[in-house]
Amino acid sequence: MPLKTHNEEAPALNLTPMIDILFLLIIFFMVGSKFTEMERSVDLDVPQVSDMGALTAAPEKKVINIFRDGRVMLGTQEVNLEDLKTHLAASQAEYQDLGVLVRGDSDVPFQQVATVLTTVRQAGIAEMAISVRLSSERR
Repeated sequence: MPLKTHNEEAPALNLTPMIDILFLLIIFFMVGSKFTEMERSVDLDVPQVSDMGALTAAPEKKVINIFRDGRVMLGTQEVNLEDLKTHLAASQAEYQDLGVLVRGDSDVPFQQVATVLTTVRQAGIAEMAISVRLSSERR
């Protein structure tokens, strides 16, 4: 069995690449700050445009609940059919691809659900859905 007679040196850590990257980052941020200073100093009057609505993506679908006593709720707010049409038309003007989900109680006459769907369509909303629950019993 051979015996070790010399001491092994600890591996050396080369910091040169890390220092190079650090200096490159410093130079990058210094040059970037100069560009923003130059941009602020430009005396430019940009043109004005009218407000064309929000630039963000459309929100989640609006939920309309129809209760068995005849109440209609848009989200958490109780509304009549005229208010529903007004709210939806305003939302649709802001978000062209707005969708609506109609949830009716199972005891509500279908005529009332059809009336709400017609009101939604009159507000200019094309994307409508009806929420139902699958029965656990299969035939």
